[in-house]
Amino acid sequence: MASLALAACQPVCKEQFPMTSLPDPMLMNNGRHADNLEKWAERRLEIAQLIEQNEIGTIPEIDKSKISPRMVGDTLFVDIFENCDTLTLKTVINYPAEGEAPYPLMIGTSHLSLPGAIIASRQLATLTYNERQVNGYSQFRGNLDRTTYGFIKLYPELIDNGAYSEWVWGFRRIVDALEILGPEVTKIDTKHIGVTGCSYAGKMALFCGAFDDRIALTIAQEPGGGGAASWRVSHTLSEVEDLDRTDYHWFMESMRENFHGDSVYMLPHDHHELCAMVCPRALLVLGNTDFKWLADESAYVSVNAAKRVWDEYGIGDRIGYSIVGGHPHCMLPESQYPEVEAFIDKFLFEKDVNTDSIAIAPDFKGITDLDQWIKY
Repeated sequence: MASLALAACQPVCKEQFPMTSLPDPMLMNNGRHADNLEKWAERRLEIAQLIEQNEIGTIPEIDKSKISPRMVGDTLFVDIFENCDTLTLKTVINYPAEGEAPYPLMIGTSHLSLPGAIIASRQLATLTYNERQVNGYSQFRGNLDRTTYGFIKLYPELIDNGAYSEWVWGFRRIVDALEILGPEVTKIDTKHIGVTGCSYAGKMALFCGAFDDRIALTIAQEPGGGGAASWRVSHTLSEVEDLDRTDYHWFMESMRENFHGDSVYMLPHDHHELCAMVCPRALLVLGNTDFKWLADESAYVSVNAAKRVWDEYGIGDRIGYSIVGGHPHCMLPESQYPEVEAFIDKFLFEKDVNTDSIAIAPDFKGITDLDQWIKY
């Protein structure tokens, strides 16, 4: 897998800032257009560097020789050695009652928020990625001493990181472990791994899927501001999670310092590009318009802006969205089951399913002006 480690970005005057519309995700640092998937792979690394540099901090690479995984029954243990210290991740793999191994796998960030009925009706293994084994500074823990967290013990120089960089790092170690042990030990098909989560864990799922190109399917459920939603678009909306009103345990404090208020238009990227990093793999974004804080209008703009990348390469069926209200937060209604099932069946089981027209947002479609934001 290509490294996404933070590198020094070359200063290239490719676009004029401040920019009130969304930056062109396919415009490379050298000023050229990423007009094929080979060039897009290069551009994806450039976007990753911008997000690490400006939002979340460095996601360190680690040699697989420093990762020692083992299975005890159905429990996966991952020992990670760095800087004379060790961090152990632990999770249980839940296997389907029927079918033959190796199984496709759905990883739930923090917990598996998708309805059990969708999982149980398929020969799909699951596991929960417990991000608190890496660090604990989510909105549920408060501003505790970061030096107590496992990641910082391994990387004390990265104490100013945002949580999402560290959670991505831990998630990638789980996938490393599955690859190292192989399907004979884990019973997992590592070519068909999905990730999903809801709310702050929906952001986590999106970051994990964007930064790990081994993930075949990313389902970001109600990820809110800092997830699929564009920082620029959210800045124009009221009562939503935007760059000035998000949890700065999750993001680097320097993002607020550098891009607060109208300075958001100086940000050299935006979250339509975080979404686009999933390309050429599959992405489904789920929203809930009953909760204004989630900034779903902004996500609607952002996902449509990101879709231009998939469309450029003739694979527009690999991205979709379903943004509807009428249900509690993180409780997927049955009306949204078909979209989720279609993406799981097509991209984890390789079934012949039509996902071309999964673009559902009755509150915004034909109402929100996409041309105001998307000019490429």
